[in-house]
Amino acid sequence: MTMKITRLFTLLFLLPLLFVGCIDEDEYADSPQGNFEALWKIIDEHYCFFDYKAQQYGLDWDEIHTRYARQIDASMTEGQLFEVLGNMLSELRDGHVNMYSSWDVARNWSWHEDFPANFSDNLLDEYLGTDYRIAAGLRYRILDDNIGYIRCASFANEFGAGNLDDILLYLAPCRALIIDVRDNAGGQITAAEQLAARFTNEERLVGYMQHKTGRGHNDFSKMEEQRLKPSKGIRWQKRVAVLTNRSVYSAANEFVKYMKQCPNVITVGDQTGGGAGLPFTSELPCGWSVRFSACPMYDINRQPTEFGIQPDHRAELSQADMLRGYDTIIETARKQI
Repeated sequence: MTMKITRLFTLLFLLPLLFVGCIDEDEYADSPQGNFEALWKIIDEHYCFFDYKAQQYGLDWDEIHTRYARQIDASMTEGQLFEVLGNMLSELRDGHVNMYSSWDVARNWSWHEDFPANFSDNLLDEYLGTDYRIAAGLRYRILDDNIGYIRCASFANEFGAGNLDDILLYLAPCRALIIDVRDNAGGQITAAEQLAARFTNEERLVGYMQHKTGRGHNDFSKMEEQRLKPSKGIRWQKRVAVLTNRSVYSAANEFVKYMKQCPNVITVGDQTGGGAGLPFTSELPCGWSVRFSACPMYDINRQPTEFGIQPDHRAELSQADMLRGYDTIIETARKQI
């Protein structure tokens, strides 16, 4: 059975979470050992990418338990426990996996920190100038070669239909359009859908998703279709280039996935950062919250996009280009479209 994306996904990828669960306090005591066992079990029973990450880099969650259990001691401080548990979660290499205490957030940002930035705010200012327009958090203008440019830095909030109509109406005389989502770390998946819906005239299959149905690593529902419906407002009919880098994550990663199925669209830049699991939360006996990927999503070929999406045209921002005020990725997109 197909599912409408708007109705299905009302959560934020990086902001609010879908649900909050708790560990039975009778089962695990509020002690270093109890919190360690509780965290390991939460992930073991609910995390959704074990098999995929075992294939990609040899993740063995049972081995992780054995190795980190040796670091747990009844006399360790809260800070020491937080560090060990955070290091254990980092073994998942997942930007949607976090642990929250009152003083810190355990996180793994290797999905973008270990790669070139391929983006410069200062360089972007030279392209935008000071007389660009702003609507619904989007910055936009017409470049000097009559190509429209939209800077979408976040999907934290949904876009007003009227805002998108006004933006596309203003850019209508342009011969092509660039949508720059570099460094967009996500937000509301409904916002990503709203923008992508302006670039198709018919309903399109854009991917698949699954739900966890049991505690086993492979207990999932059948793959269910993700379908993108065209907007009822103004829709763009000319060529489009979507600019990407490693800091495109979560809902922004989904946006790129949707746009790759729309006509006249190419992607330019670096591979996206990924983040293809809908995050859920739980709680440890000590009160720390834990977030983790629980529902995997796939492209139209049923392949995971957890570790990112390759661009159609690869381009990198070199230091030499930056020094001369030249954004290689923007300029590559202008040539391609």
